[in-house]
Amino acid sequence: MIAYSVVFVVFLAFVTGGIILGSKAASAWKEKKQAEELVKQQEEAEEQEVEEIVIDTPEPAVEENEEDYFEELVENSIADMPLEDKIAGLFIVTPEAITGVTTATQAGDGTQEALNKYPVGGLIYFGQNILNEEQIKDMLSTTKSMSNYRIFLAVDEEGGSVSRVANSSVEVTKVDSMAAIGEGGDPAEAQEGGATIGAYLSNLGFNLDFAPVADVVPEGGSSVLDDRSFGSDPVAAGEMVSNFVTGLEGTGVSSCLKHFPGLGEATEDTHETRAEITKTLDEMRASDFVPFQAGIEAGADFVMVSHVAVPEVDTNGLPSSLSEKVITDILRNELGFEGVIITDALNMKAITDYYPTEEAAVMAIEAGADMLLMPDDYNKAYEALLAAVQDGTISEERINDSLRRIYRVKCEEERRGL
Repeated sequence: MIAYSVVFVVFLAFVTGGIILGSKAASAWKEKKQAEELVKQQEEAEEQEVEEIVIDTPEPAVEENEEDYFEELVENSIADMPLEDKIAGLFIVTPEAITGVTTATQAGDGTQEALNKYPVGGLIYFGQNILNEEQIKDMLSTTKSMSNYRIFLAVDEEGGSVSRVANSSVEVTKVDSMAAIGEGGDPAEAQEGGATIGAYLSNLGFNLDFAPVADVVPEGGSSVLDDRSFGSDPVAAGEMVSNFVTGLEGTGVSSCLKHFPGLGEATEDTHETRAEITKTLDEMRASDFVPFQAGIEAGADFVMVSHVAVPEVDTNGLPSSLSEKVITDILRNELGFEGVIITDALNMKAITDYYPTEEAAVMAIEAGADMLLMPDDYNKAYEALLAAVQDGTISEERINDSLRRIYRVKCEEERRGL
């Protein structure tokens, strides 16, 4: 009996200890699971935070990549160009200047040979080149396909009297002169005019319009500009210019503000002779520059520099198109224009009566111009500019700078597709 009792006590102690031990083990296991669950929750929270950070970062990275891609596109466009082609790319000339024909109305073998030999940056067309809609469409599309490089196909289409297309036999919606639009006082009409012109130019195949006129004329008008200016109030004219640019550029056609630093008060026509303005720089800042600044801020791709001399601005009396003071110091630096600066036509007498073709071409580039419009003799101007780079007078990097500005405009179509 005593032995049985001892055995029972031992058994009871064993069982009780086992229960206690089992309870502790269970408690420890539970605590372990809770700890593991807590760690898991913390890890998941950290992963979620990382995912949220990753989600927030791609957008600026994509923007940066788009900009990088565009700049790479621009750089690649000029990287493999031989120097000769780079120089040719700074010129916009008539098709007759490189083909030798009297009047170009179609693009055939002669055009192909000319573009292979003279890969110019652009061609400008006048009324004589435009016969009908089918003809001009075919000529422009064929010319574009023949060029080894992207090419500007340009025209003067301002509305009113200076409208090479609207005043031809091509049926398009005619736009009033800038003077008439300015007198109307409604900037929306200027935007509609720019959009209308851009729509039909784009449809025909043009991608550059030498418009709008941003000159401020004196009260009573200008004998030189006639009805081509928006008016004499610089602020009101600036609104018109800005809206015209918005309408035109919105169609994919590049606009060009002209004729910097302002032809409004010139009494002589630079087509025929030397012209001069006697205003001071401060007077021009308060008036003439206002519409140009408005157009620049609206996104104009080009500014055309006239041949007018402004002795109070450039004491050397140089035509503005050859003046570093006007082109670089004022237009590029003071007004902050980062687009393409092109000269007015270099075959005008304000240039040809005073400067050899070769000298004018080199001077314009040295002054800061990016493109040269219609030199009196393309071959002489081209050879002179090429020689100036080859002998170190002008650096090749200076040429590259202009080409970058040119190709940022030319590549914009691809940019919009990015």
